[in-house]
Amino acid sequence: MVALLLLTLVLAAVLAYEAWDAGRSHRRTAERALRDYAAFAAQELASSAAGPLQSALADVFAPVAGTKALSPYELLASPVVLTNTADSVLRCGSADDARRFYFRLDFRNRELVTSGAALAPRQRAALADTIAAHAQRVYQREWRSAALIGPGDRALVYAVKFAEHGAPLAAYGFETCASAFGAPLFHRLAERHALLPGTVMHGASNDSLLSVRIFDASGRDLYRSPVQYLSPFGASASLDRFGGLAASVTLRPRIAEALVLGVPLRSRLPLLLGLLALTGALAIIAIQQLRREHDLARLREDFISSVSHELRTPLAQILLYAETLSLGRIRSDDERRGAADVIVQEAQRLRQLVENVLHFSRAERQLTRLAPELTALAPLVTEIVAAFMPFARAAGAEIHTDLDDRLAAKVDRGALRQMLLNLLDNAIKYGPPGQTLVVALESVTADRVRIRVDDQGGGIPVDERERVWTSFYRLPMHAASAVAGSGIGLYVVRELARLHDGLVWVESAPAGGCRVVIELPRAADQDGGPIAHRAMAVAPEPVR
Repeated sequence: MVALLLLTLVLAAVLAYEAWDAGRSHRRTAERALRDYAAFAAQELASSAAGPLQSALADVFAPVAGTKALSPYELLASPVVLTNTADSVLRCGSADDARRFYFRLDFRNRELVTSGAALAPRQRAALADTIAAHAQRVYQREWRSAALIGPGDRALVYAVKFAEHGAPLAAYGFETCASAFGAPLFHRLAERHALLPGTVMHGASNDSLLSVRIFDASGRDLYRSPVQYLSPFGASASLDRFGGLAASVTLRPRIAEALVLGVPLRSRLPLLLGLLALTGALAIIAIQQLRREHDLARLREDFISSVSHELRTPLAQILLYAETLSLGRIRSDDERRGAADVIVQEAQRLRQLVENVLHFSRAERQLTRLAPELTALAPLVTEIVAAFMPFARAAGAEIHTDLDDRLAAKVDRGALRQMLLNLLDNAIKYGPPGQTLVVALESVTADRVRIRVDDQGGGIPVDERERVWTSFYRLPMHAASAVAGSGIGLYVVRELARLHDGLVWVESAPAGGCRVVIELPRAADQDGGPIAHRAMAVAPEPVR
């Protein structure tokens, strides 16, 4: 059974690991899906911005670069033509527009012609080198235009005119501010154009689902949506033709789980560890219960063995003397009386053992029922001690009594007899030969009375004085000895005392040995009243 419980715990651990691994796999899949959503939105923003801008710039450069030259020696149009077509495209503020100029760079002889704002010689040389290098290394023939975003919030937009055979002839373009590629271009798109599929957005606005950022190759922001979210689920898309511009989209954290259609993003590890710990705790409890059941089964076996041994001794004595009487081997009347006395004593001892077992069985099933009645205690205790005297004499022990004749209590006479006989039997059984037992009856308070039994044995260790009252328990030194015992005598004493609303405990006797105290509720003090007088009239002489 323990092996099965351990295997169950191992299985629970394996299942917990598999669940955790499946959750981790689902989480990775969900995170990839969210990043794909962000990448889709960024690409949608980039393509949505590039399309209209490309169309507008195609119209701007149509007069100068829209058709191929029939000959590489064809005369080129002046950049002044662009002032008519590009004047309203990618405008800046009034101050920056004063710096706007148009240019034509002839690749055949590196001639640079400009119109608009004047350029210094150094600026002209830098412009020619930049356009020539970009057109040669980056610009592709199928493009209609391109842009370069430079430092200082300036940008160059140009298109290349090709000859019929494909050779680049010249670049036409104009300068503007980099901010012209920001809010004027992307604000309307970010606000009104759906960047995610309609089945995902369900009519919601972009701002409620994601944030947008447009930046150049140096990381400088050209546009930021009003609301910015911090989330690991983001992606960027490049606008290759426009000077390294990139669009970045970040999903709103709270909406992320809805976008992956219910796939949980929260870690289930604490829950799984909690369930595993609970399974382990239950397995440990089950193992402890199994050990307890095993111990109880062993104790029951020991109990049966001990009871059988204790019953066998008086039965053997009864059978021996009964056979002696039956076979007529008695030689005198004294021997006949002695044999009869032995049979009576052993029968009483046997009855006490059976009563102990019956009381224990009833106590275990909580079926013990008492019939308490107002009783003078001194005569009852004297009677019980007198009945036990033959057993004491057989062990070479003496019993002294110290009884207060005035005390009375509501007790079940049979139950009190069983309690006192169990204590006397234990004192004789575990004490030395020739010892003197003391049975005392005294009043301690106005409403409590005590019966105590003192012996001269080895006593009970302090740390064992509570355990001796549990069922089947015997002191280790007694369990290992040849003295027979069932381990239920003191348990029965405590249960019967509890049913009387009383207490029992063990302490050290003043002269050494062990003292066991039974404390019971006391009836009203009679002070020599009728009950006390009647009791004293029938009480035998105290045993000394």
